[in-house]
Amino acid sequence: MSISVFDLFKIGIGPSSSHTVGPMQAAADFREALSESDLANVARVKVELFGSLSATGKGHATDSAIILGLMGERPSTINPEIVDSTVAELKSTNRLKFVDQRAIEFIWDRDMCFLEEVLPYHPNAMSISAFDINGTTLHSNTYYSIGGGFVIDESHAHEDAYVVPQVAVPYDFSSAKELLALCEEHNMRLSELMMANEKTWRTEAEIRDGLMDIWAAMKECIANGLHKEGVLPGGLNVRRRAMSLHKSLIKATRPNIISSTLSAMDWVNLYALAVNEENAGGGRMVTAPTNGAAGIIPAVLMYFMEFTDKVGEEDVVDFLLAAAAIGVLCKKNASISGAEVGCQGEVGSACAMAAAGLCDVLGGTPMQVENAAEIGLEHNLGLTCDPVGGLVQVPCIERNAIAAMKAINATQMALRGDGDHFISLDKVIKTMRDTGRDMQDKYKETSRGGLAVNAIEC
Repeated sequence: MSISVFDLFKIGIGPSSSHTVGPMQAAADFREALSESDLANVARVKVELFGSLSATGKGHATDSAIILGLMGERPSTINPEIVDSTVAELKSTNRLKFVDQRAIEFIWDRDMCFLEEVLPYHPNAMSISAFDINGTTLHSNTYYSIGGGFVIDESHAHEDAYVVPQVAVPYDFSSAKELLALCEEHNMRLSELMMANEKTWRTEAEIRDGLMDIWAAMKECIANGLHKEGVLPGGLNVRRRAMSLHKSLIKATRPNIISSTLSAMDWVNLYALAVNEENAGGGRMVTAPTNGAAGIIPAVLMYFMEFTDKVGEEDVVDFLLAAAAIGVLCKKNASISGAEVGCQGEVGSACAMAAAGLCDVLGGTPMQVENAAEIGLEHNLGLTCDPVGGLVQVPCIERNAIAAMKAINATQMALRGDGDHFISLDKVIKTMRDTGRDMQDKYKETSRGGLAVNAIEC
């Protein structure tokens, strides 16, 4: 199973990779799968949402994302500014512009169905069916949004077909133990090994350009978050804080009274808050590796780039490649889906990835990088996914800031050691998988337990 860095880092739209990006992608894929004759004869489309997609789909804009996907929009290219107006127009007219501006009837309460049923393969499931004027089914398929924007349909549900086409990479690995052995055997850093693997699909120039595009999108997201204020959508009345925090930091004439360390923490917090407020507002995002955890890697990388002398493009590329190596392991051996293993799979994985990326660019050995990732993930084990109101706001926004600081601390601890440590990253990833299986479903992105129920006063 081969996973590319560009599978883990994808430009999309907020607020959720599994509930927004994935469903939009699935709906667009469904539309493309229709034959020309079927397209001409479609008179009605019905959408059914199951499991977590049903439970928190409204708060995560799943329904809106699917509509836009059916209209041919893709997460990587859609203009976030058109979302609200497009959906409002459909609801007022009951007309869906399906193909070549041809509109078909779409009655929201009839054709967008939120069901209690949970399908066996994955909790993030959706079915789409197209009918002709007589009610005959022209095409139907079930899709699973399995985290980080990865989508598979029913025919591939048990084949791990969400990965890139299967080709032989020069340094294939399925565990951290194998990864470290390869690095030692070939005297390579994690980032160097990942670059060699990526060349299976792209030239080095294409890889570097693609990763710099990813970084540009991350920086743009931070910048957008720093220049917006007001209340986030959804009804919780959560106010954006990044803009005011940024202004206060700019005005500061000296570091925090206690120590400069706390001043650095302010900036890391700021970057993470900016990203995740943009995500909550439905802005342009980079899944890293998910939207719910999208602020951690950009915050840590921005901190490194802004507060380190003599840094450049090479550091960005190495950071993201090393981070991706850890993301590959989390994806292969556990999950990055909050609906499957809780927030430990999203924030925990992102924290480990950020720690690995930072440790690599700071000159850490492969063993130290693995140690940093292990520390970052270990101390997010058991983290539940219980978004209040089904919105990616509370506790998600602050959680990214806290995890970004954890990643930096994990790197510091790893660099102070020699890489030798008691618990391996492989064991922690296995523990994350096992803990996710043991975790009650109400703590896995359903908003039926934890803060999601205790924060709402009766």
